[in-house]
Amino acid sequence: MATEEYAVYPALDVLEGRCVRLAEGVRERVTIEGGDPEAAARRFVAEGARWLHLVDLDGAFAGAPTEGLVAPIAAAGVPVQVGGGYRTLEAIETGLAAGAARVMVGTAAAAPEFLREAAGRFGEQLVVAIDVKDGKVALRGWTDVAELAPEELARRCADTGVRRLLVTNTRRDGSLSGPDTDLLGRVIDASGLPVIAAGGVSSLDDLRALRDLGCEGAIAGAALWSGRFTLREALALTP
Repeated sequence: MATEEYAVYPALDVLEGRCVRLAEGVRERVTIEGGDPEAAARRFVAEGARWLHLVDLDGAFAGAPTEGLVAPIAAAGVPVQVGGGYRTLEAIETGLAAGAARVMVGTAAAAPEFLREAAGRFGEQLVVAIDVKDGKVALRGWTDVAELAPEELARRCADTGVRRLLVTNTRRDGSLSGPDTDLLGRVIDASGLPVIAAGGVSSLDDLRALRDLGCEGAIAGAALWSGRFTLREALALTP
């Protein structure tokens, strides 16, 4: 069933100061070079973006956010959700202070005490990223896998007061092979939380399918950067 609120988030994945797309999140497998992140942010805003999805790839691999990355993107004029290396409460506070509207937390969310405290402190400003590799939750820039099922983490998030999830099948990220609607449906059912879908989107039909599944929104990455559709076409699907 379609959700009444549906958003398309253009992705800005930043590695060593430039926008890129990675195949399955592997640092050495750059498939698209996108140039200057600030210029890309301004272009997406000019095309009608209502949100920007910023991923600090250097931060994800290093375990701490890249200093100075958020503020110039936030200056483009629309809300930004940022992730990559946000593994402490202090790091989340720093991201919000730099201008992010939401901070995404992945690795740290696997720790129940951290999850409970972060959800209580940050509310709507916190997004838990459930990254899934071969059926288990992936951690540390997707380089490790926990013995934790995505549905279990989703239920834990709901129980601790998390307001929103971002769900990615890492094997499909950057692949243009279509979203994992089975995984997304299971997480939606397990948590009852708003879910933003990421990974595998290749067409406007994929965006429609995610909307009709009940996702709150979807990340447009490789498909947008490679010209499969325009941001204006994608935004025409939203209310």
